Amino acid sequence: MKTEYSFNERFEFAGKAKTWSLIAIAIGIIGLIIGFLDKSEGGMQRTFNDLLLGGYYFVCVCICGVFFMAYQYAAQSGWSVSFLRIPQAFAKVLPIAAVVFIIIVTAGLFTKHEIVEEGKKVMAPYLYAHWATPGLTDPKSENYDAIIAGKSAFLNIPFFYGVVVILLALYALFGRMLVKYSENEDELGGMLNYNKSFKAALIFLVVFGFTYPVFAFDAIMSVEAHWFSTMFGWYNLAALHVAGLAVITLTVLLLHQSGYLGWVNENHIHDLAKSMFAFSIFWTYVWFAQFFLIWYANLPEESVYFYHRWQPEYKWWFWLNIVLNFVSPLLLLMSRDSKRYYARVKFTCVVLIIGHWLDYYLMIMPGTMPERNSYIPFGIQDVLIFVGFAGLFTFLMLQALSKFKSLIPSKHPFVQESLHHHI
Repeated sequence: MKTEYSFNERFEFAGKAKTWSLIAIAIGIIGLIIGFLDKSEGGMQRTFNDLLLGGYYFVCVCICGVFFMAYQYAAQSGWSVSFLRIPQAFAKVLPIAAVVFIIIVTAGLFTKHEIVEEGKKVMAPYLYAHWATPGLTDPKSENYDAIIAGKSAFLNIPFFYGVVVILLALYALFGRMLVKYSENEDELGGMLNYNKSFKAALIFLVVFGFTYPVFAFDAIMSVEAHWFSTMFGWYNLAALHVAGLAVITLTVLLLHQSGYLGWVNENHIHDLAKSMFAFSIFWTYVWFAQFFLIWYANLPEESVYFYHRWQPEYKWWFWLNIVLNFVSPLLLLMSRDSKRYYARVKFTCVVLIIGHWLDYYLMIMPGTMPERNSYIPFGIQDVLIFVGFAGLFTFLMLQALSKFKSLIPSKHPFVQESLHHHI
């Protein structure tokens, strides 16, 4: 079967898309300035938390691009080929996102401030103070913490950097390989590069499946180092996937409505919406399993995590998290027709992107903010910094997308299957 569409279509990054992404970056810079000038109790802490949240969200969405490509190749799937350039653009941004994240955690680890801990003044870092504060693992120190000392083989700065740097480098490397093989495929044709992509995807999925929970443990769970959950890594993986799918789907829809990707039809959007719906249910399953087991066991070392999030200033946001990330996609995308209605799918994408920002917010803020300051659950800089990271991602991703010679992998063996996809 032949197609009426040109395989030479390229994305031009100009006009409103570039202007608005730059405006969003400027808004984020304003948020940072406001945060760093905030002299109230916890003001600087909130700013570093926002940077950690934004950097983590940024890197997770980019990783999802690699993950999406990998399981499509592993499943030998054809339906997604027509918009595969979108997750490929995410993968091309991943090295930059990784560097930004590493800079943020480095600044937070080595910038210290004075806090009062059990009546004692302690110089603690803004990020990961629960395990990186000097003296916590030294029995001779007045800051000694037996629990942290018991976890010190994992919770120490060299190991932390080893996990973060090596894993992000691996994910970026696999992403680069998958993009390179696809570009070579367009130049050379044949099955050689597709077969390479298939093998690389299988290896990546094994590596990613075993290592991403460790990355989540280090990057996010360790901000509250006394607490632990063996389900936390899978909970974060589910959040990464849903948020990434929402961004991919929203990007496809916006490009399609701007005149690009004319070959994308309601069947492709249906499958993307179906994936968002399915993995939102999976996210809820993991969230509830972690919550229910900890609540039911009522062990102090575990239930303290939810105790912080059930304080009056956070409890409303705690339940809103469930409404945005479970109830909303359930009600908006359950029927078949709703998955094919572009406006509704686009709205759901926005809800899920905001919802998983709130999800990450609740992972970081309640256990790290000073109690007296936490009665203001949101500051203006929280929103502004989030907008800044969204603008940075949009700018870099669309710039990467504009570098492709074609918006479709024209010599992918399943390209015709995707162009004539129908369900």
